[in-house]
Amino acid sequence: MKKHLYKLVIFTVSLFMISCGNEDKKQDSINTLVIPVKVSQVTSNGTNPFLSVSGKIQASNNADLSTRMMGYVTKVHVNMGDKVRKGQLLVSIKNNDLQAKKAQVNAGINEATAAFNNAQKDYKRFKNLFTDNSATQKELDDITTNFEMAKARLESAKQMRNEINAQLAYSNITAPFNGIITNKNIETGDMANPGIPLISIETPNNFDVIAMVPETEISQIKKGTDVDVIVKSLNKTVKGFVTEISTSAKHTGGQYLVKIDLDKTDANILSGMFTTVQFPVEQKTKSTMVLIPTEAIVTNGQLSGVYTVSQSNTAMLRWLRLGRTYNNQVEVLSGLNEDESYIVSADGKLFNGVNVSPSLALPKEKEAETKLNN
Repeated sequence: MKKHLYKLVIFTVSLFMISCGNEDKKQDSINTLVIPVKVSQVTSNGTNPFLSVSGKIQASNNADLSTRMMGYVTKVHVNMGDKVRKGQLLVSIKNNDLQAKKAQVNAGINEATAAFNNAQKDYKRFKNLFTDNSATQKELDDITTNFEMAKARLESAKQMRNEINAQLAYSNITAPFNGIITNKNIETGDMANPGIPLISIETPNNFDVIAMVPETEISQIKKGTDVDVIVKSLNKTVKGFVTEISTSAKHTGGQYLVKIDLDKTDANILSGMFTTVQFPVEQKTKSTMVLIPTEAIVTNGQLSGVYTVSQSNTAMLRWLRLGRTYNNQVEVLSGLNEDESYIVSADGKLFNGVNVSPSLALPKEKEAETKLNN
């Protein structure tokens, strides 16, 4: 028994030593691997004549529907993405108390109507009697007063009915126009509260853009100016024109709002997409752009980056925040500076920490740059 246990221990130790040896050899192979790479200096461009600002797409006709009353939701008749018609019932809110008040008001109207009809008959009778000198002025005045009071009570009861009907309208939320349901913030059984949006609706295929223009440039923007709107997620450019310009930045942090109507397009535009709006005006404040070729970009899901060379001549992947695209180059908003260089091509697969042998990419070599493997 002890002999078998001794052999098992020796066998385990031997496997561990072999495994460690293989790992050491693998690590040594990585350390000795050197990949020749071509590097290039960051290109900067400070001569872009066009003013470009960020914007966001929204539907030209949209509404957030709420109620003025508090009550439990008895039924939600629509879901997100449903097409609805003007006047279509969207949300029903429990209104038993309002129905009871409406019944009381209707009963009051019937009572006031009967009193008014009776007072009207008396008024006409005494008016004729007064004409025939069969009634005194005092009697006619009293009957006239009763008639006017009955008329006022009937009108008051009718106005109470109008008030109840208006409140009932807020217990049945209907579509104000033809459109699509874009958001639903309530479910059956929930408590609806005054002023809280329940349903959002918008008209499809009719969009505009709200752009933020800095105070140094807003004086150059004019109504009717034609602009290019770049939809970042679709990589599409849509034409548009300026329709509204805000004259105050009190609540927008020094940025002025500019509204732009978009032309009809086949692009699959949706509300909430981010854009870059290019105005055909010269920038007053010059800014230097950092540009790198799109072929040098490494992507991983939603992340974009580029390989750089560390001081110890190893590859180092650096994530970037990118901006607009200019032909075969892309703007780097953050992550890479003007005085830095990056890898444009490699004779092998790059990864973080691998040794590299950098050399400067010549103009002809730049033309032959290929996208790096990640």
